[in-house]
Amino acid sequence: MQIDAKNLSFSYNPKSSDLKVNALKNVTLSVEEGDFLGIIGQTGSGKTTFVRHLNGLIKVQKDSGKLTVGEFDLTDKKCQFKKLRAKVGMILQFPEYQLFAETVKSDVAFGLKNFFPEKTQEEIDVAVKQAIELVGLNYNEVADKSPFELSGGQKRRVAIAGVLVSKPEILVLDEPVAGLDPKGKREFLELINNLRKTFVKVIIIVSHDMNLVAEYCNKVAVFKDGEIVLFGDTEKVFSDSEKVIGAGLNLPLTAELTMLLSEKGTEINSDLTVEGFAKALAEKLGGKV
Repeated sequence: MQIDAKNLSFSYNPKSSDLKVNALKNVTLSVEEGDFLGIIGQTGSGKTTFVRHLNGLIKVQKDSGKLTVGEFDLTDKKCQFKKLRAKVGMILQFPEYQLFAETVKSDVAFGLKNFFPEKTQEEIDVAVKQAIELVGLNYNEVADKSPFELSGGQKRRVAIAGVLVSKPEILVLDEPVAGLDPKGKREFLELINNLRKTFVKVIIIVSHDMNLVAEYCNKVAVFKDGEIVLFGDTEKVFSDSEKVIGAGLNLPLTAELTMLLSEKGTEINSDLTVEGFAKALAEKLGGKV
């Protein structure tokens, strides 16, 4: 399931000369099946406005470019947004705050019932159990509990199960590890990364954490003032330190170390993951770290 944006623009308060804000300006990019895309940029750079277009939370404005997500043309007035939203799962910041039902299984089932009202209760029960187990929770232990009795990390997993239960092919996460401790971050990101082995074909993460993006994403889009100033493979994007820093961002630690070593005359070829950097450095030092 591919995403294609071409010259996509968007303005808040477009009819007001005083209040108009150009949030997106001619954004063009393609995301292919298998991609784990990181979207980075300062607050107000257009990141969230862009990703909220992907499932129609924000509609494409008239004569403001093209956007297709799989077979869905989001500029078409006849676009079936309900079907689109079943295919594009959106997880906003602190998703656990959106939990509301009396039990975990009821909360997880809500989206599935909404998207697929024709499903039988038996089908719903099977899908809910699969989704809860997919996020690493024990179904028998949590299904009948109130979601508000769970820990913060468990609540976040329940919120994600409520999106995964519909088996979306694209998963969009906005600052997904906000508020988690380092151990919780690692566990959560490994869970998300492993979803690419399932029905999830594309993962998009909006994040201010450059180390996270370097570690997990194979592609990066850098937003600045509503425009994409860099887009491509992770190593290539972060090698353009001038543009990354010019967008008000820091480099990932591995990219900073690679640059510092280069300035000292030691060139290493690393994929910017911690493991990849350590391996490349060890090879450069003849196996000694």
